[in-house]
Amino acid sequence: MMPMGLEFSRSLNRKNWLLWAALFGLIAMAAVAPAAHAAEEPIVLGIFPRYKATETTTMYTPLSNYLSERLGRKVVLVTSKDFDSFWKELMERRYDIVHFNQNHYARSAHLYRVIAHSQEFGRSAVAGALFVRKDSGITNLSQLRGRTIIFGGGKDAMMSYVAPRFLLMQAGLDEDDFKSEFAVNPPNALLALYSKQADAAGGGDILIDLPVVKNAINTQELVTLAVTEPLLFLPWAVKRTMPTKLAESIQAILVSLDTADAGKNVLKSARTTGLEKAADKDYDPHRKMMHAVFGPDDIQDR
Repeated sequence: MMPMGLEFSRSLNRKNWLLWAALFGLIAMAAVAPAAHAAEEPIVLGIFPRYKATETTTMYTPLSNYLSERLGRKVVLVTSKDFDSFWKELMERRYDIVHFNQNHYARSAHLYRVIAHSQEFGRSAVAGALFVRKDSGITNLSQLRGRTIIFGGGKDAMMSYVAPRFLLMQAGLDEDDFKSEFAVNPPNALLALYSKQADAAGGGDILIDLPVVKNAINTQELVTLAVTEPLLFLPWAVKRTMPTKLAESIQAILVSLDTADAGKNVLKSARTTGLEKAADKDYDPHRKMMHAVFGPDDIQDR
């Protein structure tokens, strides 16, 4: 029979060992948790170069900070100097979250999944349009044959090039039937039209109502010649390999920005009136136009 004192001592040692083991376990967990959080890769937010890089940084830094705070994870804002470098980085899947135009999304939907779209000026959609001077005598699209048309951006601009080109094709005008010129941005296309540097200008139908345009010219001297169906505004997407839970959290944050004062300040800084949920099928009308203008081989399969 074991002496009582020895049995008590062994029992006490066993309890002490269990207490120390539990204590070391808690210390180890406390040390590992911050290390695991620090090891998480930053989420990269890419914004297409619609504006100058410095202006884009100013506009969207509040959003990256807001996302960082709500997600509990660092969000890094990345800008590009031009569309070529933006597209290269998009194809390299550098961005985890990306804001781009409808053309970009349709061509990269195999890599990115749309989760939201922007509202601008309180509108969720905008039509592509062709404008002419009121005193030009041009009243239908067929009269643009042999004329000069200026587009408000490059050939990847959905509203300023693809949609107006689609209108022209519907009227039987191919690319060789008119002379194409390109302005650095959509407002400049209307300014060129007003100054009679072109016979028509392509852009979104809201272009003629923008303050930057109305403050520069007398828009009463211009008229909308033709418009497409309304097309959903600029998309926001996440990398297709992103975990579903994280993608859903990001979507929830974006579409609820207008429900809190801090979120409203983010929208104001980004010159956006709100964000709404979007799905891939919402961009099928855009694909239809792109297929017509560029051919089906230019659009990636989803």
